[in-house]
Amino acid sequence: MRITLAVAGFSPEELNVTLEGRQLTVAGKRDDAAKGEQAFLHRGIAARGFVRSFVLADGLEVAGARLEHGLLHVDLTRPEADRVVRRIPITAG
Repeated sequence: MRITLAVAGFSPEELNVTLEGRQLTVAGKRDDAAKGEQAFLHRGIAARGFVRSFVLADGLEVAGARLEHGLLHVDLTRPEADRVVRRIPITAG
């Protein structure tokens, strides 16, 4: 499984992916102080910060994240549960 977000204009240093319990949070923060104070009529996603949160289903794990051509891919896996065979002792009487 995969979650993909369009994050054109953000570098890996400006993106943050965290997992707390089952809550996956992807945040992007731009350093506007370096650009100086300017007046804008419209600022697209590439020019402003964002935060997106996802609640993962039980058993899902984050395998990794990759930034590729302006898309952030967060790969998820659902590991197969190990089947444990347990012998139950039988008591007499």
